[in-house]
Amino acid sequence: MLVAVAVAGLVAGVAGLSIAVVAHNRVNQVVGECGEMLRRQLQVASGSVDERALRDLAIVHYDALKEMSGHRSFSLALINAVGDGVVVSSINGRTETRTYAKAIQGGHAVEMLSPEENQVLRAARLGKGPIVSMDDPLADFGNDDRTPTARA
Repeated sequence: MLVAVAVAGLVAGVAGLSIAVVAHNRVNQVVGECGEMLRRQLQVASGSVDERALRDLAIVHYDALKEMSGHRSFSLALINAVGDGVVVSSINGRTETRTYAKAIQGGHAVEMLSPEENQVLRAARLGKGPIVSMDDPLADFGNDDRTPTARA
């Protein structure tokens, strides 16, 4: 009985340590992203960048439909220094193509974004473009039920 309790404690300790390492890595990533955003905002504040010019862009190609492969669909973010711009998405199927444009104000979408649109917007805001992969670690912070992308 005592051995079982000791083993259970050891397993719980290892699991807790693993969770702590993952949390530490995510915190480091977020701190790095915040630092990059602050650096880019200081460039705007110093007047060395025209805040209205489109300077941040990113594009991600993906398979939006099961019937199509080859990453024929895409989302493109075009953002200025203050975070205003547009995300354009093109969903390509065998018989039709649908194109959507969603406004971005202050770095946030006016409408809800798909995970791919959220990914490309984050990549553009962080200066990670022009070409982004859906396998990029930024996808971990995509749009979910707890953190809506659109402003209310």
